[in-house]
Amino acid sequence: MNISLYLHLIKEFFQIGVFSFGGGFATLPFLYDISERCAWYSAQDLSQMVAVASITPGPIGINVATYAGLKTGGILGAFLATSSVILPAFFIVIFVSKLLKKYNENYYVKCVLEILKPTSCALLSYVVIQLIYSNLIKSSVNQSSSIVLFLGLLFLCITRKKDALFYIFVSIIIGLIFTSLGLIKSV
Repeated sequence: MNISLYLHLIKEFFQIGVFSFGGGFATLPFLYDISERCAWYSAQDLSQMVAVASITPGPIGINVATYAGLKTGGILGAFLATSSVILPAFFIVIFVSKLLKKYNENYYVKCVLEILKPTSCALLSYVVIQLIYSNLIKSSVNQSSSIVLFLGLLFLCITRKKDALFYIFVSIIIGLIFTSLGLIKSV
């Protein structure tokens, strides 16, 4: 039983729970940072975890924390990582809901909430760029096929306004076709 590993899992995922505002996707910059600093999983592992977490029930950040904890520390690691991500949000929501009820018309509160929106978007954009770089440019995958696939999905997203699940299922089907044809290597 590696207590220092468990304490490190708790610390890292607790920080994610405290500082990731904006939903499950807002945890991605922090998860990407963990992949670089702690080497518990690679950037490619993270992109696979996000893909699986996107099609499973529950918030993405929690699903990825569970998977990362399981991979690094077994069942106890999964429990600790998941609990550490959830607990700060639980207490913050209780605290903020009481404050918002009292100060919901305050000018400064409205300003802070408006600042958080573009900040979350910037963090997500950074992660998308890093994941594209690590999966398309640095990986051993056939780059031209991957770039064509990415551009095709991007075009589909821009021209058709559909639910995110639609794009996930289209990506799965196209990925399976490209993999079976040998255009993309299975990771």
